[in-house]
Amino acid sequence: MLDAQQITLRFLETKLQVHPDVVRYIQEQDELDLIERIIAKVPGETIVVSAKHIPGMNATRDGTRFLTDPSVEVISGSPGTSGCVNGTSDYLHYFRDRYNRLGGMIRNRCSAMPIEALTRNTRYRQEECTIIGMVIDVKTTTNGHRIAEIEDSSANIPVLFRKDRPVFSDAERIIHDEVIGVKGKLSNDGKLFFAEQMYRPDIRIDNTPYTSKQPGKAVFISDVHVGSDTFLEECWNRFADWLSDSDFSYLLIAGDLVDGIGIYPGQESELVIKNIYEQYDAFGAMLRDLPSRMKIIISPGNHDVVRGAEPQPVIPPQFAKTFPENCMLVENPALVNLQGVRVLMYHGRSIDDMIGLIPGASYEQSGLMMDEMLQRRHLAPAYGRRTPIAAGKTDRLIIDPLPEILHTGHVHICGLTQYRGVLGINAGTWQSQTAFQKQMNVNPTPAQAVVVDLQTLHPEIRVFM
Repeated sequence: MLDAQQITLRFLETKLQVHPDVVRYIQEQDELDLIERIIAKVPGETIVVSAKHIPGMNATRDGTRFLTDPSVEVISGSPGTSGCVNGTSDYLHYFRDRYNRLGGMIRNRCSAMPIEALTRNTRYRQEECTIIGMVIDVKTTTNGHRIAEIEDSSANIPVLFRKDRPVFSDAERIIHDEVIGVKGKLSNDGKLFFAEQMYRPDIRIDNTPYTSKQPGKAVFISDVHVGSDTFLEECWNRFADWLSDSDFSYLLIAGDLVDGIGIYPGQESELVIKNIYEQYDAFGAMLRDLPSRMKIIISPGNHDVVRGAEPQPVIPPQFAKTFPENCMLVENPALVNLQGVRVLMYHGRSIDDMIGLIPGASYEQSGLMMDEMLQRRHLAPAYGRRTPIAAGKTDRLIIDPLPEILHTGHVHICGLTQYRGVLGINAGTWQSQTAFQKQMNVNPTPAQAVVVDLQTLHPEIRVFM
């Protein structure tokens, strides 16, 4: 297998820098002459070699777009689709579906064998091969190496990621229940697999987003928290006036419409509206003041009056009765199609778990957390932690098909990211710093909205403080 450092040094010899994605692609292809073929085709003015310089690498788009409505369509997450858990058998279906679908994405890039076949056949000892499994445990050894135990439908095996190998940087970010592929060799006794390279489901490096053929702009916000004593009403009114003077086609709100009741101990003392129905009535009145020509798409969050387990159903009719007719209620998560541009709305509660599991992660890096989701092709990889998940027969939290835009919230800190053709947006909040956030040293970025031109997918942050 080609070494990442050797690949990088070869490009540096020709006074070229190389993007890490290209290094990884060359390693996956494992073709000795690929480096020279890339160098031969790179234009003279190039400084950094990227995916577009790889011979035969053509920009690809994920799937074909068919719109039943020329403006907006709910692809997944329409009302009534979240379902319920029927028993322990659903958990088996859930994890099989996760492994099969995410493992299939990895198999598109490498040839893999079942773990049981690897361990039972002695002819594979010390022969380089690839296995794919779901992470059931991961830990750091006393010597600083990482060991991840992975399992497929046939067996499980511990995988050692040595700290002196380039693959270790990927291994540091392994979290429970994600699906990974590992290339390496089996130990002589057949009880340990030595990793040299790691695969995640990830996005193709040549992925190219769709853009709308027609003019249209969408506004993205989340975490309004109506009813809280820290809700910024004056800022919202400024925002509403701005919308009235603009020609935006869509407003997307990714959860936590209201502050809710009984969400955390002592919350009642921080509420100015202490009745849950009145909170939604106040929110509905705010929506009715917005332009009726604009389509408003709303998904719930963990403060809303729906079950806490994801996927979450839509806001119930008795709470949404004051919402205007131009509102469209969807589940959390939901994939909607705006003029051909796919937007994946997800409130983002799993960011809490990911920050606790990934070294160096923080709430100030909401954009990087969306990158981590996209690399794993999953919105909430770690199961059984702070994010409750209702295991159904299929895993609704898998990111498939790919969106053009991933829209999250929850952390109250604005963040933007661009990862392999997908725009990640976390728009922040409409609530100033709470007492709990002050204790946790979390500094929100309130009263902000992100505007995206659907013809260019260019984002722009607007501030209303």
